[in-house]
Amino acid sequence: MKKIKTPNKEIIRNSPNISSYATMDLTAVIDIFKTQNEGLTTKEADSRLEEFGPNQISEGYKDTVWSKLFEAIINPFNVILIVIAVVTFITDIVIPARKDFFTFAIIILLVFVSSTISFIQSQSSSKAIEKLTNQINNTSHVYRDATLIQIPQNQVVPGDIVHLGAGDVLPADIRFIQTRDTFIAQSALTGESTPVEKFSHTLNDKDMSLTDLENIGFMGSNMISGSARGVVLATGDSTYFGSMAGSLTGDRAKNSFERGVEDISQMLIRMMLIIVPVVFVINAFNKGDWGTSLVFAISIAVGLTPEMLPVITNSTLAVGAQNMAKQKVIVRSTSAIQSFGEMDVLCTDKTGTLTEDKIVVERYMNLNGDDDRRVLRHAYLNSYFQTGLKNLIDFAIINRAEGYKFDSILNNYEVVDEVPFDFNRRRMSVVLEDKTGKCQLITKGAVEEMLSISSFIELDGKVYPLDDEKLAIAKETYETYNHQGLRMIAVAQKNNIPDSEHFSIADESDMVLIGFMGFLDPPKKSATPAIKALEEHKVRTVVLTGDSEGVAINVCNEVGIATNVVYTGGDIEAMTDLELSKAVEECNLFAKLAPSQKTRVISVLQSIGHTVGFLGDGINDAPALRRADVGISVDTAVDIAKETADIVLLEKDLMVLERGVLEGRKTFGNIMKYIKMATSGNFGNIISILFASLFLPFLPILPVQLLTQNLLNDFAQIGMPFDNIDENYLIEPKSWNTRSVRNFMYWLGPVSSIFDILCFAILWFVMDANTLGKAPLFQAGWFIFGTLSQIIIIHMIRTSKTPFIESMSSNELTLSTFIVGIIACVVAFSDIAIGLDMSPLPVRFIPWFVLLLIGYMVAVQLVKKLYIKRYNELI
Repeated sequence: MKKIKTPNKEIIRNSPNISSYATMDLTAVIDIFKTQNEGLTTKEADSRLEEFGPNQISEGYKDTVWSKLFEAIINPFNVILIVIAVVTFITDIVIPARKDFFTFAIIILLVFVSSTISFIQSQSSSKAIEKLTNQINNTSHVYRDATLIQIPQNQVVPGDIVHLGAGDVLPADIRFIQTRDTFIAQSALTGESTPVEKFSHTLNDKDMSLTDLENIGFMGSNMISGSARGVVLATGDSTYFGSMAGSLTGDRAKNSFERGVEDISQMLIRMMLIIVPVVFVINAFNKGDWGTSLVFAISIAVGLTPEMLPVITNSTLAVGAQNMAKQKVIVRSTSAIQSFGEMDVLCTDKTGTLTEDKIVVERYMNLNGDDDRRVLRHAYLNSYFQTGLKNLIDFAIINRAEGYKFDSILNNYEVVDEVPFDFNRRRMSVVLEDKTGKCQLITKGAVEEMLSISSFIELDGKVYPLDDEKLAIAKETYETYNHQGLRMIAVAQKNNIPDSEHFSIADESDMVLIGFMGFLDPPKKSATPAIKALEEHKVRTVVLTGDSEGVAINVCNEVGIATNVVYTGGDIEAMTDLELSKAVEECNLFAKLAPSQKTRVISVLQSIGHTVGFLGDGINDAPALRRADVGISVDTAVDIAKETADIVLLEKDLMVLERGVLEGRKTFGNIMKYIKMATSGNFGNIISILFASLFLPFLPILPVQLLTQNLLNDFAQIGMPFDNIDENYLIEPKSWNTRSVRNFMYWLGPVSSIFDILCFAILWFVMDANTLGKAPLFQAGWFIFGTLSQIIIIHMIRTSKTPFIESMSSNELTLSTFIVGIIACVVAFSDIAIGLDMSPLPVRFIPWFVLLLIGYMVAVQLVKKLYIKRYNELI
């Protein structure tokens, strides 16, 4: 085989060639990538990073500046404006001898201003979200300059030697150099539901499919258990994941809010498809001008489309994400903000969320409950020599043992093998050989699982068979300290082990139980007020823990979670889904759960109508995080937990969650204001336009006037994402209710129609705008009333209280609506109106105009109160 002096970029760039490395000798692979077992030097790594680029997947479609600009310009609203601009250009500039550029210029200006605002909002939102997500960094352990260091995953390069432990996400495609009980979940790539074991040996079969290669690991899969080292073969787009990223990143299932918005949008489209042809036909026959009637009907279609919904929604979510970031909550998926506000059940692990996550060794005891340093020594050897994922228990044991100078005995032992921890066995073992050649298997783990593999027990320095009498002694000691709130694990060992280089789970049998380790993980000081605050906002906290009943009950009692009903994993395993659906409504503590049982509890809660959040940070929490409506993790969590979560906390603090819940409800409330305003306003406009089309001899408003009014109203709504929310609105979870939106539309829509018709009457009978020649005056009157009434409705429906008196809008919304109101009045009452083919309104219209607005405000407030009383819901 030809040796390559530098990493061959073509080999690395083509993911199908990765399979060729599976059948190569490890020495050859190392040589191709010009690396060594001790890793690259820093200089070599920097050079390769510059050559191959960051280790990240390019998005199939990326929002570039140009794509955002295109989307800002090419939308239904602007397309109609451009069509009308073309028609106006022909009718006002090309055909007539006396050319009128003003209307055409106004329309082009509208397109420019609309596109600019949409583009700026889109850019600022994207940058804000990108800045927030960049605060969450996944890291990898690599050997650089013969030292194991931690670097950001995007700096991993071909030829790097990576070290992997349980919970790590594979940062690239790798060829395994060394494995130790390495089980990897690659379901995201292959669909396999069970983890697969990986090995370091060279394969002979060249025809195996890529994902079946036992010595190759793929970017995006994650370590379930064991440990491994490997050489990086490909990074970024060159990986197998990169080659199929498009198929792996399909659309996520829509949440209830997204489905609701889609439902309402479809309803408005159906209304538009019905009303536009009707308006066209009526006006064409009544007025006899088919061309103008067609343009008017198309303009009505634009007016009935809530074109600001994407801008308002995205801006509101972006504002929510930034506000949550100030509380040290990073939102990875903005759609999760609304789910956060909708959440009514928070499921949480115990360790590190309710507790300080600072475990200390409180007791090390023999089976009689007496202090015994020999038990601590065995636990120390087990924790120190394991190469898998060291957890807080391991670090607590090591710290306590080194306080007794136990580290001085380490040179007496050599690791032969280990059987890593996994969440089904809930134990781990190491095989050690001392200088005399004696081999010993030392195992530590959850008490019940350790009892199941023990056949002997050590009492008072003697070994006895583990009969019922001796078992009762051990259990009594365990239960005594467990009920005192200590987290207990058991320690066992055996000397009679086979002469073998590789050990397995089968060797964990006929063990000698020697004692217990007791740990203390005190509750957080913030846990009790946080749980109370969540409860006050109608969010119930449910603990799902793999820990024992005694410890879990003790912690829950201290933080204020009811423990009058407690179920274990064994209990729920015996329940049907129907039985479990009743149990989850009455139980707030589930102990000794396996990962699959946590997921089942969440699924059952969802099936009975709850919106469920799950807070976890371990490998065993990943399935539950994925299953929950909103997955919540912490920045110190294992990689797979952070990758799965929708929301990442920079601090393990439940008070942060409570603030996040409120921010989610605030975000939901501001989006709903726009939706209710748009639907009710559109419904009212339909009635008004139908009335005017039937009874007026001219169009009540020209297309250019209608589109200008629509644009002004859009500008008035720009401040809505920043609006204040009433305290009473935030008390309960908020979820989408399509029926509520429709009811609101049917109640409030006709109110605006009634006052539109009153406006028509005043213009017709009082202002004498009742002839074709006076149509521009009539149109100016309805233009200003329609614009101001739409501004007023923003303030009227933004609160269930009395606006301007009991509830004030934010400065941003007040400013945007005030400025637009002034602009609309200047346009309607000055010669600027002529540019929009209107007649400037006389001063004598002002009293009638003010009276109409006051009457409209009073009527909306009364109908709003009746609506709240009728449906018992806040708006």
